[in-house]
Amino acid sequence: MHRLGNLAAGHANSLEDGRFFAAPAPVVMHIIAVSVFAILGAFQFAPALRNPSSCWHRTAGWLVLPCGLVASLTGLWMTQFYPQIATDSALLYSIRLVVGVAMTSFLILAVVFLRKRAFQAHGASMMRAYALGMGAGTQVLTHLPWFVFAGTPGPVARALLMGAGWLINIGIAEAIIRRLPPRQTGRSVPG
Repeated sequence: MHRLGNLAAGHANSLEDGRFFAAPAPVVMHIIAVSVFAILGAFQFAPALRNPSSCWHRTAGWLVLPCGLVASLTGLWMTQFYPQIATDSALLYSIRLVVGVAMTSFLILAVVFLRKRAFQAHGASMMRAYALGMGAGTQVLTHLPWFVFAGTPGPVARALLMGAGWLINIGIAEAIIRRLPPRQTGRSVPG
């Protein structure tokens, strides 16, 4: 949100912010979409909100899923077209492409599984997409010890720290998915 405020005020506080002024629409769309995806998406995993008597899950899903797609596609656009900063590297560029394509693919698979009424596969795909979408939050945790003990990371260390955030999230998501009991088929609400 800080970056959104800087764009609205018309001034950049850093080189990283400055690169967004030539084409602010993708970063603005990204910030808004990720915010909705993060907040509403978290509630999508609450079992009480997925029960058949509640329309919350389906209604919120009509907003969560498109916001996830906007977030992943604008992330890919920014990776491809915004100028790199000094702490970016070819490794980070590659990792961002893999994560963006994976998140987009998981969201598309979630729709395919939903249409097939394969609700458990739908939920697993959404959980994977959500885990990747929330990578920035975990990256704060992977970067913090480095900043405290070693200072500002160089390009390769930064790429590895960012990659670690996405790997931690997807690893936790996979562990949760594997522990979930199989769902009964029939009139269950997708999750």
